[in-house]
Amino acid sequence: MKSFYLTDTGRVRTHNEDSVTILKNASNEYLMVVCDGMGGHRKGEVASSMAIAAIGARFNKIPSVGSKLDAVNWLNDSASEINKSILEYAAANPDSTGMGTTLVVALLTHDYLIFGNIGDSSGFVLKKGVLHKVTKDHTLVNLLVQAGNLTEEEAKFHPKKNVLMKALGAAEKCEIDIFDVDTAVDGILLCSDGLTNMITNEQIEKVLNDPELEIEEKISKLIRKCNARGGTDNISIAYLEINEGR
Repeated sequence: MKSFYLTDTGRVRTHNEDSVTILKNASNEYLMVVCDGMGGHRKGEVASSMAIAAIGARFNKIPSVGSKLDAVNWLNDSASEINKSILEYAAANPDSTGMGTTLVVALLTHDYLIFGNIGDSSGFVLKKGVLHKVTKDHTLVNLLVQAGNLTEEEAKFHPKKNVLMKALGAAEKCEIDIFDVDTAVDGILLCSDGLTNMITNEQIEKVLNDPELEIEEKISKLIRKCNARGGTDNISIAYLEINEGR
């Protein structure tokens, strides 16, 4: 089992509002998290770092997440707690009005793999060399696609493609979507939209499948590819390569 995460400001933004981490507890359970913050006066980075710190602290306090149902409840409670904290911070700091963050998380234990997401940061699994997207974006254009009002191709170039319908800190209640995934996968990838907006899933897949590259080189190469194409946003990636007998 190998893991690596990296975040990069990109070539256009002046500062990085993303936060990312991978943690392992005493039970060899893995928590992977990527958050993409939003809000003026650099408050996006405050929101994303608050989310990462809070969920990381909750994970480090317990020896095991427990059963799958325990894990689902734990993710729901974590999201609610973070949402409340961001709203309280914004209320106490008037210049922070509108701050918020996306959240995508993966929990891997010996018995199960679950993903959770709020917003448009993405979770994928690599299975038999093929990259599969697990999470669903909470964006306006994705709602339009699901309603049949836009095609997938039209959505890629829609002027409002980045308009979020859900984010931590955006409303009093913010429910996290949970996805139960087969553990028979070769890799788990989480990323902010700074990756998926710049290069295709097929291009990501090709880099992850390159047998000549170590995990650190794969993630660095993906970020270089984004920057070579303009690097219009912050780019954050968390990747876990899974070997048998974990």
